[in-house]
Amino acid sequence: MSEVAATPLPNLWDDARAAGLDEAGQLLYRSNLLGADLRITNFGGGNTSAKIEMKDPLTGESVRVLWVKGSGGDIGSMKRDGFSTLYLDKLEGLKGLYRGLAHEDEMVALFNHCTFDLNPRATSIDTPLHAFVPHRHVDHVHADAVIAIAASEDAEHLTREVFGGKLGFLPWQRPGFDLGLKLGEMAARHPDYVGVVLGGHGLFTWAETSKACYEMTLRVIQQAADWLAAHEQKPAFGGAKVQTAAPDRRRAIAARLMPLIRGKISADERKIGHFTDAPEVLEFVNSSALTKLAPLGTSCPDHFLRTKIRPLLLPYDPARDNLDEVVAGLDDLLAAYRRDYAAYYERCKHPDTPAMRDPNAVVYLVPGIGMFTFAKDKATARVAAEFYVNAINVMRGASGVSAYVGLAEQEAFNIEYWLLEEAKLQRMPKPKSLAGRIAYVTGGAGGIGGATAQRLLGEGACLIIADIDEKALNERVTAITKRHGRDAAIGVKLDVTDEEAVVASFEEAARAFGGVDIVVSNAGIASASPVEDTSLGLWQKNMDILATGYFLVSREAFRLMQRQNIGGAIIFVASKNGLAASAGASAYCAAKASEIHLARCLALEGAVHGIRVNTVNPDAVLRGSKIWEGEWRQQRAASNKVAEDQLEEVYRQRSMLKLSVFPEDIAEGIYFFASDLSAKSTGNILNVDAGNAQAFTR
Repeated sequence: MSEVAATPLPNLWDDARAAGLDEAGQLLYRSNLLGADLRITNFGGGNTSAKIEMKDPLTGESVRVLWVKGSGGDIGSMKRDGFSTLYLDKLEGLKGLYRGLAHEDEMVALFNHCTFDLNPRATSIDTPLHAFVPHRHVDHVHADAVIAIAASEDAEHLTREVFGGKLGFLPWQRPGFDLGLKLGEMAARHPDYVGVVLGGHGLFTWAETSKACYEMTLRVIQQAADWLAAHEQKPAFGGAKVQTAAPDRRRAIAARLMPLIRGKISADERKIGHFTDAPEVLEFVNSSALTKLAPLGTSCPDHFLRTKIRPLLLPYDPARDNLDEVVAGLDDLLAAYRRDYAAYYERCKHPDTPAMRDPNAVVYLVPGIGMFTFAKDKATARVAAEFYVNAINVMRGASGVSAYVGLAEQEAFNIEYWLLEEAKLQRMPKPKSLAGRIAYVTGGAGGIGGATAQRLLGEGACLIIADIDEKALNERVTAITKRHGRDAAIGVKLDVTDEEAVVASFEEAARAFGGVDIVVSNAGIASASPVEDTSLGLWQKNMDILATGYFLVSREAFRLMQRQNIGGAIIFVASKNGLAASAGASAYCAAKASEIHLARCLALEGAVHGIRVNTVNPDAVLRGSKIWEGEWRQQRAASNKVAEDQLEEVYRQRSMLKLSVFPEDIAEGIYFFASDLSAKSTGNILNVDAGNAQAFTR
């Protein structure tokens, strides 16, 4: 036997921190530690529990309460309110009501009658698997190393060999009340067991304290990982069949393919994409075993629910660089996958099966390049990719020591279309108006850009925020991701007058999210000077940013939107000065007028492609504006013969409605043109200026 060992899992338990926590607090602490490492369990996967003596709020008597992670959520990030709490004796009493496997799902509704202290957290289907184990603390995780053993052809034999008889083994069975009974019976019959491997699924471990349970879980996973490292055949997956493309080529191919795929699979629901060329992904997609293993699908139900029955393999050959062939064949490949999925549905459906869901693939594997995943939002697409990486790790381990076995087709279908899963889907909130949309905003670090970002994000869009001010850009993106999550936005440092940089920024958008649906041209500059004092340099600077920059961004938006072929919305943030001449600002006014007319020209060209182009004209938006921070503010104050801090009042009184205009007001107009509220509007101008007769369109 080799002395090879896997990378150690660190024991992060801090006795000093744990000492200040009650038993439920220690359970939460343990849960968060376990969930923080994807080698231990995947995002949203697994659950933890503790059986705790508590005072009954009604009788005041001491009762045993099961604290167990509730339905949904993620043990790595959950809070205390993420646990369901149930009377243990009432759960035990449900055994007498159980009518057998055919009636298993009816038991879930009975969990509600066991709730302790009116806890509103919905219970997990795994609740009985924790309740019936006669140990105080229980962990259930989906560690790749353990699932590799559980998904092997001879999983039961390997479980005995790897763990020396200290862990039991239960063959694959859908989680539920019946499996909970079997797990509890096995644990009771074998007091020497420290856990059980569930075939094709995962690991249960237990102990009498939270710390001991945490350490037991680590120890078992490490034991499995070390054993696999010492026994796996090398090279993995039978070695490489194709060579990895160069990094720049991988990025370029991702930027070309992702918008094409996204457009073709977004007819009924807009999708967001994710790209990864992580080493483990490249090892798999380049391998000799790819065409054998990929069609087998995943084994763990958590993996399967996120990644679908099987991935779609794109026939790209890095040696021939046959990208054009792949592009030409995309329609046929996607149609074939949809037909196969529909046939799978027809083969496996039951009389009460819900209607067929989206038949498109979630996972797309590209030899030499990596993996794309598409889902309803960026977080779901990223998590699907993480789950498929988990599946790759499982396939590597299982095929390296035995033969990998995927979940049987009917079992997979029964999980995917489980009525309990369907009920969970039906309880999800209605999608927001921009869900599945990708917005690209220039000048995104400024006042109007920031307000626009928040408005679009609030309606469910993902964001590419572009700005020339790198410091302000980074601050903006940090604030957004802190509020909306890591998947909400990316930042791109951009000079809109730099043609190559604009092209590169749209390629980055394609790789990050799969394309672009909404473009807000908002990069700005302002200048004031009598015409006789206006230098050619000042004139050209206005034209470069406000005319040429808007043209370059729009051109790339058109190119990308046309490849997607699902329409789009482009919004120019122009100005009242584009319609109403202003003395002493000829360069600025002329450039803004150019923007407005460019938008109308683009509306004519875009209509046939479903691309709408409209303009929002602000006036005197001082608050939060970088344009109004310097010389422009001084010039306007001097022109109006007032102090700088009086400017806002001057403009308010100048307006017909006697109101100030704020960035949020402009953002509302932009949202209107970005959303389906204006689905039948293009080539239009919306003045958001509190009323200015000179700017009335005629």
